[in-house]
Amino acid sequence: MNRPRLHKPDLSPAARARRKRYLMAVLVTVIAGSIVGGGVHVLMLGEGRLAQMRAKAAYDPRFEREHIRAAGEEAYLQLRNERGGAKSGYTLAEVKALLSPAEWKELDTMIRIPAGPFRMGSNDPHTNPENRPEHIVNLPAFWIDKYPVTNAQYARFVVATGHRPPLYWKNGKIPEGLAKHPVVMVSWYDARDYCRWAGKRLPTEAEWEKAARGTDGRLWPWGNQMDPNRLNTYYRFGHTTPVDMFPQGASPYGVMDMAGNVQEWTASVFAPYEGSDAPAEVFAVHGRTPDYQPGPGEDPKRLRYYVMRGGSWRSDPFSTKTYHRNYALPNQASDFFGFRCARDDVPAEGKR
Repeated sequence: MNRPRLHKPDLSPAARARRKRYLMAVLVTVIAGSIVGGGVHVLMLGEGRLAQMRAKAAYDPRFEREHIRAAGEEAYLQLRNERGGAKSGYTLAEVKALLSPAEWKELDTMIRIPAGPFRMGSNDPHTNPENRPEHIVNLPAFWIDKYPVTNAQYARFVVATGHRPPLYWKNGKIPEGLAKHPVVMVSWYDARDYCRWAGKRLPTEAEWEKAARGTDGRLWPWGNQMDPNRLNTYYRFGHTTPVDMFPQGASPYGVMDMAGNVQEWTASVFAPYEGSDAPAEVFAVHGRTPDYQPGPGEDPKRLRYYVMRGGSWRSDPFSTKTYHRNYALPNQASDFFGFRCARDDVPAEGKR
């Protein structure tokens, strides 16, 4: 069957121009609609992301004045607190009453770490260069606090010595509910002085790392997989938590809270490992590398960074790895800086 052939009508140049303008208008409309729709979608995603960020914020917006400060204001407030002669608001009896005898005994527990070698650092090409290379360190036996030093324990020190209370204590007293939280806003000097008063010392970073990872080179105290249910990090809570909150996060030796919660001071100067490929400027303070010899009147400690370990409630999960090194100047303090103590092994003494 023959079908009639369809013929396209002949269009004048003017008609062709009108059709072309019409098609172009349709195309522009479609493109504009896509752009507008995409923009709305992006805005919706952005709104959702902002909501997530607000949910993970380190503070309740109602209390932002307590957390958001101008550049340098934190250091200024800390310095003013150090010079202001702030005093404890407790008597020794009141401090003892903060916790039960069983709680005091548990918090004061130390754990013995046996002598021997362990793997320190990492060969991971993606980690910060100052964490490399992995190397074997052989340590004598030592003791380390089972938990970071808490506000309650620090209060005993403040009452006994007249040392100034931390900046965030109100009228010389621990904020409500924070007795078993790790003490924060402590400088390296504060941590050193506490440990001396307690008859101990700050751990070296090698001691800290061995206590955290054991001898099998694990990435976190509990193993090689990140588990957010075993630690306080990445704004999960937005503040410190009690030091005994995560027993499932214990190290191979039973040392607690060595990942997250607070970043802990050590006795070690921040310096490159042997064979490190980290640039020298990473370790330099005002252009002075760790081997710089101070001149007359220069405080050598203030020209050195000191190693901090363990990550914190504010840090990303990778900073909580057992080998990760952070650092700060010894006179600096923050609301995520804390510490624990160590001491040499004395065979005649029993476990506390």
